[in-house]
Amino acid sequence: MGTRTMTSSEFNQDTGGAKRSAEEGPVFITEGGCPSHVLLTFADYQRLARSHPGVIELLTHPRGTGDVEFHPPRSDESARPAEFD
Repeated sequence: MGTRTMTSSEFNQDTGGAKRSAEEGPVFITEGGCPSHVLLTFADYQRLARSHPGVIELLTHPRGTGDVEFHPPRSDESARPAEFD
């Protein structure tokens, strides 16, 4: 899987070439010398999207915590307003 880097101007002038290059691997598009976009085939995008759980999945199903029981003691202290000087 090869990668290609092209400027945004090159991308605008040869979109078809960029799409053909994306068949071989990701195409990094730069603006001002810095990467700004990545062109992937839809199949590559789907593979990447499936391989990593989303934020919601990570927060609702954290790994390695299924058998941990945590019951912190209740505090006896009553809440009081903050004091500002």
